[in-house]
Amino acid sequence: METINWKVEGMTCSNCALSVNKVLLKQGMKKVQVNAITGDVSFLVVDEHVNLETARKNISNLGYRIVDESMPEEPEKKKFLGTYLEKFWVCLPFTLILMAGHWSMTLGYHFLHNAWLQMFISLPVMIVGMSYFGKSAYKSLTSGIPNMDVLIVLGASAAFIYSLIGTITDDMNKIFYETAASILTIVLFGNWMEDFSVEKTQKAINELAKVQKVMANMIAYDDAHNENIFPIENTLLKVGDIILIKTGEQVPMDCKILSGDAEVNEAIISGESVPLFKKQGDILIGGSVLANGTVKCYVTATGKDTVLNGIVTMMKQAQGQKPPVQLLADKISAIFVPLVLSIALLTIALNFFFMHQTFEESLMRSIAVMVISCPCAMGLATPAAIAVGLGRAAKHGILYTQSESMELFAQVKQIVFDKTGTLTTGEFKVSAFQVIGADLQDASFKLQDAGEVNLEKDSSLITHSSSLTTEQFKQLVYSLEKFSNHPIAKSIAKEWKSNEVIKWKKIEEIKGLGMTAIDKEGNVYWIGSSKIDENIMDKSHHLYVKKNTTFIGWIDIADELREEAKNVIAFCKKENIKTILLSGDNMAKCKQVGDTLGIDEIIAEQTPQQKLDTIERLCKITPTVMVGDGINDAPALAKATISISISSASQLAIQSASVVLMNSGLQKLPMAMQLGRHTYNTVKGNLFWAFFYNIIAIPFAAIGLFTPTAGALLMGCSDVVLAINSLRLNWKKVDG
Repeated sequence: METINWKVEGMTCSNCALSVNKVLLKQGMKKVQVNAITGDVSFLVVDEHVNLETARKNISNLGYRIVDESMPEEPEKKKFLGTYLEKFWVCLPFTLILMAGHWSMTLGYHFLHNAWLQMFISLPVMIVGMSYFGKSAYKSLTSGIPNMDVLIVLGASAAFIYSLIGTITDDMNKIFYETAASILTIVLFGNWMEDFSVEKTQKAINELAKVQKVMANMIAYDDAHNENIFPIENTLLKVGDIILIKTGEQVPMDCKILSGDAEVNEAIISGESVPLFKKQGDILIGGSVLANGTVKCYVTATGKDTVLNGIVTMMKQAQGQKPPVQLLADKISAIFVPLVLSIALLTIALNFFFMHQTFEESLMRSIAVMVISCPCAMGLATPAAIAVGLGRAAKHGILYTQSESMELFAQVKQIVFDKTGTLTTGEFKVSAFQVIGADLQDASFKLQDAGEVNLEKDSSLITHSSSLTTEQFKQLVYSLEKFSNHPIAKSIAKEWKSNEVIKWKKIEEIKGLGMTAIDKEGNVYWIGSSKIDENIMDKSHHLYVKKNTTFIGWIDIADELREEAKNVIAFCKKENIKTILLSGDNMAKCKQVGDTLGIDEIIAEQTPQQKLDTIERLCKITPTVMVGDGINDAPALAKATISISISSASQLAIQSASVVLMNSGLQKLPMAMQLGRHTYNTVKGNLFWAFFYNIIAIPFAAIGLFTPTAGALLMGCSDVVLAINSLRLNWKKVDG
């Protein structure tokens, strides 16, 4: 299976997207996503016999142009009258002359009272308008999904042909050249307004997607191993290149610090303007800026492999996804044009035969029905709002990888938090430990005000005596924990790092329990929670160490609560969302955290499988959000209705969560939830307007309350209203 991403130019409305979608599905593609606004098309090729060139040809036959973003694109020559605005300015003078002539005759003057002259004045407008709308209408008809341009072409053509008949028969009552011209001219202007407005909704995503070319200081070494620094454009950098970055300079590409330290502004990624301290071994994200310091780095990723590009790709994929609320609109869009044509024919019949209107008036009302209807509004409702919502979220360090989660946030009634690394900082330190059976003077330690160590209570652990010294105990623990990926294990290994490491015959990490190893003599060692042995009576400590059946020590870990955790839980309570703490830690530790924060329910001592089962059970009751660090909670996160991952930017490309908080904290969680709800409500508002406009406007046009000219103007404005309503998301007040 292979995912293909194309850029398709020339799509103008939702029906265009439906046409491309239909072609690709017929070709055997799966998971097809087409965004008419951005032109982004992605699909999955599951059959190796599928011919991509055939798919390209079929889409090209519809009149669209596929741009291969993997190939350097030659600059396209500017076409004559290549934009809506240019076409509009050419058509406008001729249309104004025709309308002035029409008004002069209405007022009793005979200016331009010549049908043949009016016809020749209208011809440039018809040629320019039909060269675009006619071609678009034909392509849509051949694809089997007629678009809005079919209605425009039929409306303008009907007015022009009827006027031509009146010209030939010398009947001035049948002359409506100004109607034909005004329809085309106003729709061209409306299309320009729509493009301009929709482009504004894309602003945040487009700004993030811009590949900013900057000069980098590349380091090279000559034969004598002397260091030489020379400028090079960042787009020419390759993985492994050594570069120097100084105060005030932009990080040219993703890289890792070899030497030096600096304060780095990562606002482009996390939305936080406060600089972060970076040292040797830390990752720098391309696009961030060194606020202070100088570092020597080597390039780790370029081009499409960079973190920033990964974010943009995820945003585009999310924007191309259609939430369930949009599916009904798509179904209606597919049959909208034939439906309107039927109503237009019915309008002529009812007005002429039953309402006793003249044929001319009946025809004008029928044309008004065709040009006032707007199927584009239904297709634009969702992507316009989602684009603004995604853009605003990205500016604040929130990445939606699935746009469906925006709709689901409106239904959420409970939220599950992991403890370690989510409600707590994930920065661990040994707060207390004891080597059981060693000299009491050397055995128990109290660190960071951890409390007195009760040796009498802990004697219940002892099955045999231990002869380990404190240093030997630390060496043993380090030799076990250095092989673990768990955050606690990494912290202990970092704190108790030793040059003397035990060489194991076999070592293994057992999820939910801990580490186990066998030495050369066949002794089995364990370090983990109280679950490593059911005979442990005192389960108040974090970690226990045993050799074969002998317990040789315990370790307590301190992990501070995140500063923002209390405010986040308070926000959930205000929103009447039930909060649940789900952790593998023991009940005493979890209860302490839960009581401090005011969490409603605590589920402790859970293995990864039990976490998965718990989330599955909770989701069956009501839509459930799970918030985790994405390390040990991946299976449970995947099962949640909405999964929110707290992640560092360097991990973004591999995240599978619905929402990623890119600043490695909880403070943006309330904003993520509220932006999701506001975006969904905006989508609903847009769809309501799209349906309401068509339901009201078409009958009004059918009974003569709107002229074709007024109908064309209203149709052009309808999409602009949706874009403006979507842009309001940029100023919606949200907490966080």
